Amino acid sequence: MTQTIPDQASAMTPPQNALALVAAVKQGHLSALAVVEATLTTLQTQNPALNCFTAITADRARQQAQAIDQAIAAGQDPGPLAGVPFAVKNLFDIQGITTLAGAKLNQGNPPASQDATAIARLTGAGAILVGALNMDEYAYGFVTINHHFGTTPNPHDPRRMAGGSSGGSAAAVAAGLVPVTLGSDTNGSIRVPASLCGVYGLKPTYGRLSRAGAYLFASSLDHVGPFGRSVTDVAAVYDALQGPDPADPVCTQRSPEPVTPALNQGIQGLRLARLGGHFDRGMEPGVRTVVDDVAQALGVTAQVDFPETHRARAAAYLITACEGSQLHLDRLRHHPMDFDPATRDRFLAGTMLPAAWYVQAQRLRRWYRDRVRDILQSYDVLLAPTTPCVAPPLDQTTLTIDGDTFPLRPHLGFYTQPLSFIGLPVLSVPIHRPGQLPVGVQLVAAPYQEVKLFQVAAWLEQQSLVQRQD
Repeated sequence: MTQTIPDQASAMTPPQNALALVAAVKQGHLSALAVVEATLTTLQTQNPALNCFTAITADRARQQAQAIDQAIAAGQDPGPLAGVPFAVKNLFDIQGITTLAGAKLNQGNPPASQDATAIARLTGAGAILVGALNMDEYAYGFVTINHHFGTTPNPHDPRRMAGGSSGGSAAAVAAGLVPVTLGSDTNGSIRVPASLCGVYGLKPTYGRLSRAGAYLFASSLDHVGPFGRSVTDVAAVYDALQGPDPADPVCTQRSPEPVTPALNQGIQGLRLARLGGHFDRGMEPGVRTVVDDVAQALGVTAQVDFPETHRARAAAYLITACEGSQLHLDRLRHHPMDFDPATRDRFLAGTMLPAAWYVQAQRLRRWYRDRVRDILQSYDVLLAPTTPCVAPPLDQTTLTIDGDTFPLRPHLGFYTQPLSFIGLPVLSVPIHRPGQLPVGVQLVAAPYQEVKLFQVAAWLEQQSLVQRQD
């Protein structure tokens, strides 16, 4: 393939905002190959300290960039995300690379024969894959402290956690290594690291985006979704990912419903409320202040409670442990010492749960889903904190709030787990205050109402409540 030679304009520093980068590439101010080369240089110099990437697909990225440049030169449209570098959590299949899912046990598996559907859709839109990202083993964790592949620290303070299990995905965006990434969310694994790293993280409606080619953790809870530095970038990626996929049995019905056209519609007419009860307890004062400020800016005065949320969270734990342990049962029997010790012990505990408990947890899930959907008939978007604290130190094991002490790792999902339990769409928006670590606020809607989340997030960004990071 002919090498594209960047001109002087092509040597400019690429913008970190994805859509600004698309405009620069399509208008000829930058070549896609120059963008890729600049990205690869950034990864070479910065990733060793950040440990976000477990694989870099340099040759593939250069080849795709050359194809995009040639398409532009021929007057063809290379796609809505032309030239945007992206990376994915290493549980997504990348053709020619072994899918790790954060596990030593997977290193001996054969390379993937094709890309995951999500990767194929983004590359079809012109985005350029540059690598795979670190995660908690088998997506079972909220910290991305991986026994085999090392820790991904928080770019705002390397002594602190990035969150997980999609910690590499959130940290790579926060550090400016790539504009957008993909992760997965079972109980909060997109939203927790998005909150701690100060970026946007979308967990769409369960089944809204295809999971085909992604290494699942707990099938009835797993979602995939994007991270980004601006609401427009996340909207563009989400729109490119939409569409039915027969390869994923839960993603075969809904036609695409683009959210990008709604970004400038404002919030007039939307019925907003704040989640109380479970979602109004157990947070640090600084987190409460941020949620208060966002609610005040939106003019939110109503507060609603989801009933029995503490039981819903307990049921989510049971379902996660049961489904995850069954998936890995053979590996637990024959290779227990090759697991990350923290992951192994939780999976082993899951193997010993009575089947009746799983059935009862699913019954509660159905009951809880119906109660919540009744409430959401009266409201369009609900507000809640994403995490109970800012990014904790890497060696912290407990969290004390209002005199009560909790195990840190599971408590990071205190506000995210009850929402993914019933598949609601949630967007974590990042609030940055000078001299402080970022705080995430969850925007929650009824199933398939993602457009309303983006309306509110875009309004917050336009009002400078959410710091746009270009």
